[in-house]
Amino acid sequence: MADSASESDSSSIDGGPIMMPPSPITREQMQKRIDSLQQQNRVLKVELETYKLKMKAMDEECKRLRETSVYIQVRAEQEEEFISNTLLKKIQALKKEKETLAHHYEQEEECLTNDLSRKLTQLRQEKCKLEQTLEQEQECLVNRLMRKIEKLEAETLTKQTTLEQLRREKVDLENTLEQEQEALVNKLWKRMDKLEAEKRQLQIKLDQPVSDPVLPRDQVGPNKGEMATNISAHLQHLRGEVTRLRHQLDVSKKENSKKMEKMAKEERQVREDNLRLQRKLQLEVERRTALCRHLSESESSLEMEEERQYNEMSSNRCRTSSSPLPFPPSPSQSRPLSPGSNAGTPDPTEAGSVSASPEQKKRKCGGGGVFRGEIGVLGYANMNRCYVCGQAVQSNRCYVCGQAVPSNLVIGAPSTPLCPTTQVINQSRTLSLGRPVSERFVKPIVPLSSNIVNSGSIPTGSQIPLPNPTSPSTLPATLMDSAKY
Repeated sequence: MADSASESDSSSIDGGPIMMPPSPITREQMQKRIDSLQQQNRVLKVELETYKLKMKAMDEECKRLRETSVYIQVRAEQEEEFISNTLLKKIQALKKEKETLAHHYEQEEECLTNDLSRKLTQLRQEKCKLEQTLEQEQECLVNRLMRKIEKLEAETLTKQTTLEQLRREKVDLENTLEQEQEALVNKLWKRMDKLEAEKRQLQIKLDQPVSDPVLPRDQVGPNKGEMATNISAHLQHLRGEVTRLRHQLDVSKKENSKKMEKMAKEERQVREDNLRLQRKLQLEVERRTALCRHLSESESSLEMEEERQYNEMSSNRCRTSSSPLPFPPSPSQSRPLSPGSNAGTPDPTEAGSVSASPEQKKRKCGGGGVFRGEIGVLGYANMNRCYVCGQAVQSNRCYVCGQAVPSNLVIGAPSTPLCPTTQVINQSRTLSLGRPVSERFVKPIVPLSSNIVNSGSIPTGSQIPLPNPTSPSTLPATLMDSAKY
């Protein structure tokens, strides 16, 4: 740029029409300007080089950043893949652990339910014994209290009679004491009068002139002294007797007051005991009447529920009587088996279940036109009891404690399993309505084997065991709370 400027200046100077010879001052200025422009040109070239270097550095940095971004992206993808693989492995391990834990939990739950069922039977027996002993103790207590009340009443009567007798004796003693005091006072006054008279006579005799020979002084003095001492001694004796009698009277009064206070206290205590015993007796009577009323109400509600269940089951029987039903299991196969023991072995009675006649099918489900599921739902009337309170149960719910009782957990039910069709119906109802909270530990029915499903027959009760209370069974979780009672 400085060269082009100098060339343009020289051309303008040379091409002018009239050019004056430059003066030395302008030449110096021009030279300075040229030098400055050259210096600026060099500075700009240096800046251009620096910018070029910066551009190269920026390009290298951009390449390096691109490479690092690609490397980071690849590394992130690898890490994501590694994390996903590890998570999948952990999920699979957790699933396996969950399955093993569920299996162990089922085993522990089965053991626990078996222990609880045994404890429940023991508790029920102990409850019956305790009820009998409680009734006997109540009867003994009532009899004892009645005898005690009669005894206390007799004692109060005797004490009242003794109190009246003591009062009469006190009055008699006071009267006799007053009489004795009056007699003693009268006697003392008489003796005092007699002594005064003798004193006057002696004074008169002393005042009279002496006609008889004078007796010696030692013969008269001792008699008078003895008489005075005798009189004073007798007076002292009488005074001591009066004080003794007064002291005895005070002591008897104190003893009588103490006895009266003691008898009044005993009488109050006896009355309080009598009131307390009467209240206890009244409470026992009210409790017995309330229990009788509650039992009568529960019996009436049970009868109504039994009628309702019978009507429902009769309608269900009409709907399910057309389906083919299997034969009842033999006595050797009637006991419940473990869920996995008979799952794959077909029952020998299944072969004839398809070609059976309607009468035989009818007999297979309970015989006599009664659907065998009714017995399981109604709970074997007049035979079963609730596993919580021990009361009679004729339906799937106890109307005394309100606890839901499954048909396979009713205490006292025989060990013969129910009809499989009834079990399938009950299971379908439970699944459609949602499993209740109290039946969340009930085991499901063993699945049907493939050969039986293909043949169109239904497995007999030997393949679908229904546990009874005496055998190992599964009970609801509320049995944990019932063990406290």
